[in-house]
Amino acid sequence: MAIRNSPPAGITFLLILISLQFHTASSQADDLVPRQPETSRLADLSLSDLLQLTITSVSKKEENASEAPASVYVLTQEDIHRGGLLSVPEALRMVPGMDVARINANQWAISARGFNSRYANKLLVLMDGRSVYTPLFGGVRWDIQDPLLEDLDRIEIIRGPGATLWGADAVNGVINIISKNASDTQGALISGGGGSEDRGFGAVRYGGKINDQTYYRVYGKYFDTDDTVDAAGQDSYDAWNLFRTGFRLDWKPSSENSVTLLGDYYSGTTHESTPTNFVALSMLPFFQNDLTGGNILGRWKHSFSDASELTYQMYYDHAERRSSAFSETIDTFDIDAHHQFELGERNEVTWGLGYRLIHDDLMAGSFSTYDPDSADRTVFSAFAQDEISIVPDRLRLSLGSKFEHNQYSGLEIQPAARIAFTPRPKHTFWSAISRAVRTPSRFENDARQTILFFPGADVSTRLDLVYNRELRPEELLAYEVGYRVMPRPDVSLDLALFYNVYNNLGTFEPLPASSLSGSRPPVLIIPLQFDNGMNGETFGAEVSAKWQITDHWRTSAGYTWLKMQLHLDPSSLDTTSELAEGDSPQHQFQVRSLLDLPWNLQFDTAVYYVDRLARQGVAGYTRLDARVGWRPVKNLDVSVGMQNLLDDRHSEFGQLQGVASTEIQRSFYGKVTWRY
Repeated sequence: MAIRNSPPAGITFLLILISLQFHTASSQADDLVPRQPETSRLADLSLSDLLQLTITSVSKKEENASEAPASVYVLTQEDIHRGGLLSVPEALRMVPGMDVARINANQWAISARGFNSRYANKLLVLMDGRSVYTPLFGGVRWDIQDPLLEDLDRIEIIRGPGATLWGADAVNGVINIISKNASDTQGALISGGGGSEDRGFGAVRYGGKINDQTYYRVYGKYFDTDDTVDAAGQDSYDAWNLFRTGFRLDWKPSSENSVTLLGDYYSGTTHESTPTNFVALSMLPFFQNDLTGGNILGRWKHSFSDASELTYQMYYDHAERRSSAFSETIDTFDIDAHHQFELGERNEVTWGLGYRLIHDDLMAGSFSTYDPDSADRTVFSAFAQDEISIVPDRLRLSLGSKFEHNQYSGLEIQPAARIAFTPRPKHTFWSAISRAVRTPSRFENDARQTILFFPGADVSTRLDLVYNRELRPEELLAYEVGYRVMPRPDVSLDLALFYNVYNNLGTFEPLPASSLSGSRPPVLIIPLQFDNGMNGETFGAEVSAKWQITDHWRTSAGYTWLKMQLHLDPSSLDTTSELAEGDSPQHQFQVRSLLDLPWNLQFDTAVYYVDRLARQGVAGYTRLDARVGWRPVKNLDVSVGMQNLLDDRHSEFGQLQGVASTEIQRSFYGKVTWRY
């Protein structure tokens, strides 16, 4: 039976489940619980230890997550492993405040604080410091972001602007996916499994050392995912498979220097349905995307002293995507350097310079063209930030700004001020005011795309999106406050409130219609031009809590409330952009439970409630996931994962007009991992 419109049934089920778990956990003495391996036993890392995790995404320097002046959340390797999910997009569901919706087998809509869509363009994603934000349309292609999850150290998520350090497009958030040092992945790992939707997956990784200063690892992985279904239960032809291989090398030639070199190569295919009214343009009802690409990144760190460090990084990324609908090749070369040092007794300064060159070759498809079809773009940047210790160990003020020049909108200045007040240990108040921009993309500046086509006997009608080279960047002024507290050693609370003001938001403005000469029957073309005809506000609250009930049972919960208010300019003739208010849920709620049982068993559950998407006609739903893990011997993990247990299938996000909405099915998988 589908549970879609209200959360009580799912929450009731969870309360029953938690009661059973509490009875199980509390009724067994600690001396009856066998010793778990170091990497999986909850008692080995206390809640206090988790709050002292070191992060780098907020200030580009190491600091405790609990004291960072931003709305930050960290997914640890334990969270990723015990979440029972097989991809980074699915793992992001565990982050309170993130809006994660699976569109079909190979596509997700992921954002923070509103404006969610398949091509959400206000969320910057980094992979070990390499931006995976696609310059073509200004979003993330999640179907190629597939690292080996066992090799991830953590995922740092900032909800709110991060543009002062990370630049344009880090508007509503930053996701920084950080892999383990090669010295932490020594030995071999073999993993494999399969299930009802994830038909088959496997990975092999080996880590070794060249000498006491140089460690390395190499890996390869593959998966094959089945089609989702439409509302009638028919396959949606969106299956997905991908092979990836890569390496990492960490070398520490001296106490002052460290070098990291890493790279990846991938190849795979995704499938998509053609919008029904596009088949008339001599397109097949389905088409295949062939994906290939790779990257290589080098990083050198030099420590001048305990208070001064220089980091120099360079990477190259190559990505190809080819299909009957469109083909693209994008090459990105990026250089970045930043220096951190102390100035006097109270100032800690971080500054840096950056350069990025992007080259693309774009081949016109059945319904899109670019002018020009090949282009080079450059981005120059500099930033500086000063963290001032006003009252040592109590009150810190950070002032900084990013200065960035791009070829579409020129110089952009993105300042921020952040303050953190720690009146006593384990209590942190913070506040921030930030400016961020989303710069125009190549698509908005140079593309023409047919988005609807209605064939007719006497006349056909075509709706085209057309570029605008006078487009201005979208602007955000964000106000944030937050409070973190650990009232007891086994309980933590985190609250963040935000109010965002947006200007120059994107709209689609109609231009005079024209006719396509020489066609039979005649084609009436109605163009819509990209413009900046909207402004708006979003505001809301994000609350998360963790409770270490016993040494063997940890729970967490999160609630998010979001309100969006969008307003068209008086001169705008757009009829759809204001409706983006209904693309993100107003309420989200989640509860997770991690439980260590006797005989090296683990039982982990998660309940997610997501409110309806008014614009898309997607009902609210409650989702229950579960994982059972067993480690019969030290080096062997066996697990069973279950998703969407309350519903045989449900829709999480709408599709493009003319394509049937797909539904995410209940799924099961088994997985075996051997380390030696």
